[in-house]
Amino acid sequence: MTGLRLATYNVEWFNALFDNNGRMLDDAEPSTRYKTTRSEQLAALAIVFTALDADGITIIEAPDTNGHRSTVKALENFAHSVGLRARKAIIGFPSETEQEIAFLYDPDRLTAHHDPQGRPSTTQGSHDAPRFDTTFRYDLDADNVEETIRFSKPPLELALTTSGGTLLRLIGVHAKSKNPHGAIGREAQIRLSIENRRKQLAQCLWLRQRVDGHLTAGDSLLVMGDFNDGPGIDEFEKLFGHSGIEIVLGTTLDPTMRLTDPHANMALQSKLSICPTSARFYLAPQKRYFEALLDFIMVSPDLVARNPDWRIWHPFNEPHVIEVPELREALLQASDHFPVTIDLPDVN
Repeated sequence: MTGLRLATYNVEWFNALFDNNGRMLDDAEPSTRYKTTRSEQLAALAIVFTALDADGITIIEAPDTNGHRSTVKALENFAHSVGLRARKAIIGFPSETEQEIAFLYDPDRLTAHHDPQGRPSTTQGSHDAPRFDTTFRYDLDADNVEETIRFSKPPLELALTTSGGTLLRLIGVHAKSKNPHGAIGREAQIRLSIENRRKQLAQCLWLRQRVDGHLTAGDSLLVMGDFNDGPGIDEFEKLFGHSGIEIVLGTTLDPTMRLTDPHANMALQSKLSICPTSARFYLAPQKRYFEALLDFIMVSPDLVARNPDWRIWHPFNEPHVIEVPELREALLQASDHFPVTIDLPDVN
């Protein structure tokens, strides 16, 4: 095989498909997917992961790790059952939720180890790109009072080495949702939406500090995952000047310090016209589906120079998916997000 395929995939509540021993719940009980049993969702995921045939997949909403459950055991059991060559799993700092960020990879093609960067901060926080399981300080509302920011799901920082000796840095991200969950009434929803966007932007500023460090060091870098944000995705973006995606990509004019994701670039250039989407949600009050671009793979300039190929595995927009009805239906049944892949030529 020539080249390297990496992917990011948010699997809606993957955790609910496993018991405490990491065994798959392959039965007729309901999954968290609407009108989908656990057996049906697992079967759909098997089709999707097999079709991806990726060397490494950053899994968002991976099964939980706690005193009773193991992300690694669950994912490796899944990979063994499906027969995936990406059969070894790794996580970083466990999340405060039941949703982890994990990396499932082919050990014949890659080695991976958790390699967190930054110094741990004190409980008061740090301004200078602290380790992602600690605390960042930032003035969220320009009132000269700095707030402390934490990731409920700390980004996964990996050092990757390909079988051919290529060194890569990977950061897996599941940024804070901006949705005003729990707010009652229009005013409360607006207030919470603005507060959540401030926190999400602060997380993206923290990420960008880490990106700056890697690009300055000349690292080959990939930043991928679910950012719960995209250019022009809501009206509150105007209050802050930039989306979180723009911040992580880089607002500098220096091309050596910018990341690239062509889907993000399309959205930035065409906020009032057609742009790609990577997630599909059902809006019950409106009785219709809503689509958004939330999932990205951003890469450093040296990887862009290799002329990689990005793909969103959208069931209605991607020709190679449309041509395979079984895969199209599996993508719709497996999750409310669709996988995003990058093929890096001549990386072995």
